[in-house]
Amino acid sequence: MVWKQRPGSEHCQNKGDGVDYRRAKKTTLPPLHINGEEVERVNDIKFLGLHLTKDLTWTINTSHLVKKAQQRLFFLRKLKKANVPTQLLVNFYRSTIESILCHCITVWYFSCTAENRRALTRIVKTAQGIIGTKLPNLDTIYASRLQKRASCIIKDPTHPGHRLFVPLPSGKRYRAIRTRTNRLKNSFFPRAVACVTLPQHTIANSPSLSFTPYHVCC
Repeated sequence: MVWKQRPGSEHCQNKGDGVDYRRAKKTTLPPLHINGEEVERVNDIKFLGLHLTKDLTWTINTSHLVKKAQQRLFFLRKLKKANVPTQLLVNFYRSTIESILCHCITVWYFSCTAENRRALTRIVKTAQGIIGTKLPNLDTIYASRLQKRASCIIKDPTHPGHRLFVPLPSGKRYRAIRTRTNRLKNSFFPRAVACVTLPQHTIANSPSLSFTPYHVCC
């Protein structure tokens, strides 16, 4: 069970939501009470800008991102009609649209369905058509941020995930994390450990960035 207090609810204790992430539903948990009030169980909550659902899928989160990005495409079209220089259009896109599509992208992107990714890609392609220049695709951004985030964790021995990066005897890669489900396999740490190389090697020559949701080994 994950509980989140609603914004502005410091003085109203009954404003809270809870999501039960258990896969087995054979047992019924008693109601959860916090500060004397029962926590309402919901199917999804918004936490740190991400929409988390009880089935741990990202369709709702993707739909919200696409909706917000589409609203900002309207302003991009207006700027284009006003003959704003291309570089300023690109800056506007990256700061107001790409920033939305890529929020916490290392958490959810690789676990998205093909349909979710197509919806996100359509936004990028639409923006490309408006601006008239090529824009970074989400696969490239995901790979870059995955590499950057993993490198920061590797360099920080105090990070809780640092111990997951265990070098192989070959000295080229890190030991893959054993996973039993595709959901875990496509999450951040298994992907990061599988895709990142040791400092003396380069990820550019690695085939690990082929975005096949059922293939994790790099």
